[in-house]
Amino acid sequence: MGHEHRYRTTVTWAGSTGAGYEHYDRRHEIALPPSAEPLTVSADTAFRGDPALTNPEQLLLAAASSCQLLSFLAVAARARVDVLSYSDQAEALMPEDDPPVRITRITLRPHIVVAEGSDIAKVTRLVDLAHRECYIANTISSEMLLEPVIESA
Repeated sequence: MGHEHRYRTTVTWAGSTGAGYEHYDRRHEIALPPSAEPLTVSADTAFRGDPALTNPEQLLLAAASSCQLLSFLAVAARARVDVLSYSDQAEALMPEDDPPVRITRITLRPHIVVAEGSDIAKVTRLVDLAHRECYIANTISSEMLLEPVIESA
């Protein structure tokens, strides 16, 4: 039998919804052990959240982007490809006119710089392999697109 990984978070909110939808505070905390500092987050501003705080939709997008990064670094390192930098300008789309409201598409745009002389076609194949191995991509059902930019230093 394989090992089972468990992940835990604690979400905490206090306030009152007694005055109705328009009036309660959307701010809440997410504890992410072992990190000592919780995140203070809110709803998207479209749902009366605090525009200065991160929202759950952004956290989902960040998880997908981070997982792709970590999966790519792992497959690149195993393939002995020297990755010098990686950044991603990721985007999620959540149309309100297609019920049930959900994120329907995530687009990842990794910009990858590899050492001079690297085989760019091989790196492109590794980006796709990493996507297939990404735990978050394998978990969520919305469409996820990859639009990598790969450069040689």
